[in-house]
Amino acid sequence: MAKAILGRKVGMTQIFDAEGKAIPVTVIEAGPCKVVQVKTEERDGYAALQIGFGAVRPKLVNKPKAGHFKKAGIEPLRYLREVPADEEAAVGSEITVDIFSEKEYVDVTGISRGKGFAGGIKRWNFGRGPMSHGSKYHRGPGSLGATGPARVFKGRKLPGHYGNTRVTVQNLEVVKVDPEKNLLVIKGSVPGVRGSLLYIKKAVRKGGAQNA
Repeated sequence: MAKAILGRKVGMTQIFDAEGKAIPVTVIEAGPCKVVQVKTEERDGYAALQIGFGAVRPKLVNKPKAGHFKKAGIEPLRYLREVPADEEAAVGSEITVDIFSEKEYVDVTGISRGKGFAGGIKRWNFGRGPMSHGSKYHRGPGSLGATGPARVFKGRKLPGHYGNTRVTVQNLEVVKVDPEKNLLVIKGSVPGVRGSLLYIKKAVRKGGAQNA
């Protein structure tokens, strides 16, 4: 089964270790996810599993998706995502939180909290100008480059929409797994607001026995 699952951010809290130290953690309602489609090297050119998560009223699902779920013999689900397949799985099988264990490391992907329009100092950590009264220039974007090209080059860091982007936080430790309540407790913070969709997978850059 794929070492990945979809979940919903419940919120943050803290727990105490054996020494009495407070550890900030994020609680995630992870799964159960249904396998909706199996993609193979022979038919599709790559191996993957399409998994679904979250209940949804059938009337809110469009006809193409409704037919897709009907073909798989599964009730409609709100979210569909593809995950790499490390071994074969049957359509209709479930992926639950027990694919992870305590002390394991995971990568969590989500949509970061949107913060609206922001200036260069908040968005890109620019330095500000002198704050004396005579400077008349405090938090502006500054020079936009040489005058020769007579244009602003692509990629120039400027004020604009801040946040609301896809973000991955790597190497987060799993503190607790609760299969009965489908809860995953992870050390630290993860992207997104409460109730937002998260994609949790085995850590890519963290090796060793924890992820064996």
